Amino acid sequence: MDFKNAAELLLLCEKENCPISEIMKRRECDLAETTREELEARMRKALAIMRKSSSGPLTRPRRSMGGLLGGEAQLVEQHRQMGKSICGNVLSRAVAFAMGVLEVNSSMGLIVAAPTAGSSGVVPGVFLALQEEHGVSDEELLAALCNSSAVGFLAMRNATVAGAVGGCQAEVGIASAMAASGAVELMGGTPAQCLDAASTALMNLLGLVCDPVGGLVEYPCQYRNAIGVANALTAAELALSGVKQLIPFDEMLSAMYHVGRRLAPEFKETAMGGCATTPAGCAACGECR
Repeated sequence: MDFKNAAELLLLCEKENCPISEIMKRRECDLAETTREELEARMRKALAIMRKSSSGPLTRPRRSMGGLLGGEAQLVEQHRQMGKSICGNVLSRAVAFAMGVLEVNSSMGLIVAAPTAGSSGVVPGVFLALQEEHGVSDEELLAALCNSSAVGFLAMRNATVAGAVGGCQAEVGIASAMAASGAVELMGGTPAQCLDAASTALMNLLGLVCDPVGGLVEYPCQYRNAIGVANALTAAELALSGVKQLIPFDEMLSAMYHVGRRLAPEFKETAMGGCATTPAGCAACGECR
């Protein structure tokens, strides 16, 4: 059940007549020599951590270690509860959840790196918002997590998920691709539609730089997690509507990797370019120190 790329993954789905999540489960059980029960227990633990880190800051804001974050997720949620959201419940909830995870991460709380700490809000933000609005079960969410894990695995195997190597496109971009693919399966899409959504999500964030103010995983990371969920939901909507993606996920992943390798060092987590070197960003570093 092993696969080296998305093309092989799709062939396995067709051969076995099953979704991406099932292929990923079989792969993990075969190669990691684990049981289905052990795998499910680990995924349930991850989901529980995601849920707690997403929802906690909505009622109990957490100040970040660098002092750049604290209370943003609660503001978004309060805005939604007042009926003032212009995005609708799914996106507004997803944004609040995603920003909440970054508050927890930047205050040294427990999160699930999916695939990294700096992009950890995207996957839970999308999945938990869809669960609340569409009433999907935890079992369905676990399957969606396995689906997104397959996309993350492909990125780690064939490219990178490190901002220091590929910029923020490799962190929030891959997280958004993972969330988009999982969301499509969660809402009844096919494996091909899942990977179309992943390709679209990655394409939309191609070239995104990693420029943390003060060198901290706080700002603009939290805001980019918010845009990551919007991007993932848009990509999923396109795929579920039948909109085809011209460029296969494998090719988009390769393009992302090559773009990342060509980014100048100041745009790859060094805090020497972009937002980190603006006058306001530099002034904020005084509080960071």
